[in-house]
Amino acid sequence: MSHLPSSPKLVNLADMLAKYPRRGILLYKLLQDIKGNGFSLSSEIRELIVTYTLDLNGCGFCLNTHKAVFAAFDLDGNVFGQLKTDIDSANIGENLKPLLRFVQKLTLTPDQITLADAQPVFNAGWDEQAFLDSIFICALVNCVNRVVIGAGLGVDYSLAYKRGIHDGQPILTP
Repeated sequence: MSHLPSSPKLVNLADMLAKYPRRGILLYKLLQDIKGNGFSLSSEIRELIVTYTLDLNGCGFCLNTHKAVFAAFDLDGNVFGQLKTDIDSANIGENLKPLLRFVQKLTLTPDQITLADAQPVFNAGWDEQAFLDSIFICALVNCVNRVVIGAGLGVDYSLAYKRGIHDGQPILTP
């Protein structure tokens, strides 16, 4: 049940954006852009950033949806528990750890980001475009998550897996 008195039966983000299309046009375009090929990061790394960001900010439906997508890439979903406990010991490439540390801090304490947080990302071999792509993905995921949570949109958890997979192929689902 949504928190909107005039629309208590809004079910999900798509329903809300259909009711308020001016709010959704740009957001939809940004979400579609994440699926595109204009990123320097692979689909798998983008999905890792999306899912890790969702895990950090606690949107259960979104997290379950993206975990299904992550699994469809044949990637180990146990990595999220590892990342939440200790990024350093997580079973991921060493070059991903500084990037995910940055995403973690940007999600949880964005007002504390400094050059000292960014530099390890570059030292790990990521270029400016990859750095900016990770920032963009993290920011967009946090934005959408706050809209969903703030508006009190209800979710059907049984749809999580279906929405993450289309015709047997993983898709980046906002």
